Amino acid sequence: MSIQRVSSKWAKTKVLMRNKQTAAYIPLTMKYSQDALNEMLKDETMVYIKPDVGTYGNGVMCAERFTETEDSVEIQNGTSVPERYRLHYGTSIEEFNSLNDLHRAVRNQIGKKVYLIQHGIAKLKHKDRSFDLRVLTQKTPHGTWESTGVIARVAAKNKVITNYHSGGSAKLLHEVLSDHASRQEINALEKQLYALGEDTGKQLQKEYPRLKELGLDIALDKDLYPWILEVNTLPAIFPFKKFFKDKSVYRRIERYAIAYGRISAPKGRRKSKA
Repeated sequence: MSIQRVSSKWAKTKVLMRNKQTAAYIPLTMKYSQDALNEMLKDETMVYIKPDVGTYGNGVMCAERFTETEDSVEIQNGTSVPERYRLHYGTSIEEFNSLNDLHRAVRNQIGKKVYLIQHGIAKLKHKDRSFDLRVLTQKTPHGTWESTGVIARVAAKNKVITNYHSGGSAKLLHEVLSDHASRQEINALEKQLYALGEDTGKQLQKEYPRLKELGLDIALDKDLYPWILEVNTLPAIFPFKKFFKDKSVYRRIERYAIAYGRISAPKGRRKSKA
């Protein structure tokens, strides 16, 4: 039986929102429209705009609402400072005086493709660079969900995307959190992330019963609260081989991937009974 893949981020989000346990970790997400942009930036200062179907962070944009307060005369006179808007895409930044102008710029980028707009999480940073986490969760040979690894992905300079294909780099969890949390707090967070991956697998398989593996992209806010940015049903597993000194981590990942047919067993190796 083939492994099920689900390309639509919106479809997966809707399934996760049906369960209170997983919905608590989903930032406010809508299909992109001018009304959605107006509504979300009315209450938030930052949103992400991303394609419903896409990989490697391609097409992801960040929009911000801000005010310029450098003019002290306006402040002293009690004059309200007009709000402005900023759009980040790739390594480019544009500024606008109105939401209408911002929307037109977004539309120029996305054309008629379906995009989502999502409440932007003020992520923790590692050495002044944004990072998020990738939690790998797999079906075991016994048919249960098990989270088998977590790595951090640090964005390249001047980029909002942490993906490896966009210049991001991989780090271990304790490397990016050592300045933000104690060892005990990091260990507790790791357990929480593993449980969240397994809960996500259980919820998504209600709609998609042939799923076998998931990659959760997680943002951490200043309180170390994990937010699910999106769930990938064809997650890369090579980073776990490359960056973990403990080779047993990848061996388990590989064993499960062989069992459900993602990869083939190396020649000459006997099949593990797991």
